[in-house]
Amino acid sequence: MVGPRILVVGAGPTGLTLAASLAAHGLIPTVIEQRDGMSNLSRAVGIQPSSMDVFRRIGAAEPVLAEAISFAGVLLHNGSRPLARLPLNFDDRSRLWGLAQDRTERHLLDALQRHGGTVQWGTAFRDLDQGENAVEVDAGSASGRYDWIAGCDGARSLVREAAGIGFPGFDLPQQWSIADVDAAGWRDPAWFQAFLLKHGQAAVVVPIETARFRVIASGPDALAMLPVEMPVSKVRRAGAFTISVRQAASYRADRVLLAGDAAHCHSPVGGRGMNLGIADAAELARRLVQNSVDGYSAARHPEAEQVLAFSERGRRMVQSQSVLRKTLVTSALRVFGAIPPLGRAAVRQFANG
Repeated sequence: MVGPRILVVGAGPTGLTLAASLAAHGLIPTVIEQRDGMSNLSRAVGIQPSSMDVFRRIGAAEPVLAEAISFAGVLLHNGSRPLARLPLNFDDRSRLWGLAQDRTERHLLDALQRHGGTVQWGTAFRDLDQGENAVEVDAGSASGRYDWIAGCDGARSLVREAAGIGFPGFDLPQQWSIADVDAAGWRDPAWFQAFLLKHGQAAVVVPIETARFRVIASGPDALAMLPVEMPVSKVRRAGAFTISVRQAASYRADRVLLAGDAAHCHSPVGGRGMNLGIADAAELARRLVQNSVDGYSAARHPEAEQVLAFSERGRRMVQSQSVLRKTLVTSALRVFGAIPPLGRAAVRQFANG
């Protein structure tokens, strides 16, 4: 079909979902990525039912499901002591999957290619100049005139900066850390596990393959912070990072549109980041296909605002050093574990955001 010329900047989960969704409707966008090829980093790992619905529409769900780990449930600990066991998979909206982000991206790229699209690797966005009816883009071999440009290029988005869109918010002072490890023999390997630690610290272990796990902690050494022994045979990646809590003032400036981390970023508490970007991409693709872009920012900005607030409430709750608050949190979690209807409501919220 003949349609608008669309440039998608960034080939992460958000950009690939947007591109594949457009291509599935016959709108083949130009997709550029400054990396020379696909990433081999796991980064985001949790996939919610809403994201799987999007993958199903573009033909990516079946290969993702064939490889992803279906979480059996959520295990909560106070230090090393079990606190609550909350099973998942009791209905269609209480499912959650784990898969390394690079593998999710691989399946999304395959879906894009099946619909006739491709990615121009090693092609960096440099600048743009907006006109009344189009936007001129400086992006190496992809330079040219486009009807729309979608910035899916992460929290340090050059597209957002070039469009002059503000990114208000704040940075957290403390370091967090991650480790991507192989650990055959890890206990309860199909369960998402969270550990509440002393001094307002926390650690989580997320399954992403049969014997591969993502460890995330609110300190500089994720593995060292685990209060139980983990039989690690290989560390694929480890590192520390700081957290920004920010949201773009608007997701649109004339013919420039933002999605994913370019539009919002927050702490990993709640595991919403990649899924929120996928939802942005699905909504933006629908509106580009239907020529109804005017309502995009108004539709997505409040959704992200809620997720950022949810994530920050959860982070502050987990990291609180108040003895009273920690006692209330642990007591509430015990109640969730002891009363199945309350536990099911809690994990349904966890799975769906």
